Amino acid sequence: MLNQYETVFILTPVLSDDQVKEAVKKYQKYLKEKGAEIVHEDNWGMRKLAYPVQKKSTGFYYLIEFKSEGDIIRDLEVSYKRDERILRFLTVKLDKHAVVYNEKKRRKAKEAQKAKA
Repeated sequence: MLNQYETVFILTPVLSDDQVKEAVKKYQKYLKEKGAEIVHEDNWGMRKLAYPVQKKSTGFYYLIEFKSEGDIIRDLEVSYKRDERILRFLTVKLDKHAVVYNEKKRRKAKEAQKAKA
């Protein structure tokens, strides 16, 4: 049985757009190589941090929602800790209610985009 997870990481703001894309691709590739199924991704862009981290007040936020066995989480978080581009990260296991909520939120966003077009 695969569990569903959501991981958010904050990249240092001194990176170029290409460097941010490369870092995101690294973690997408890592998850896929470990057998995870990526359900949803969302680039939140540059945002202000609640408090300074490593003397930085902003960072690039990125979210990846995926299905996987639980044993890859430890390795993923070790990889985050070793990457100097990552300021902070958080990975949570989603319960069935959170999964339904996320699907409903994505469906509403798609409908809103269709209505604009």
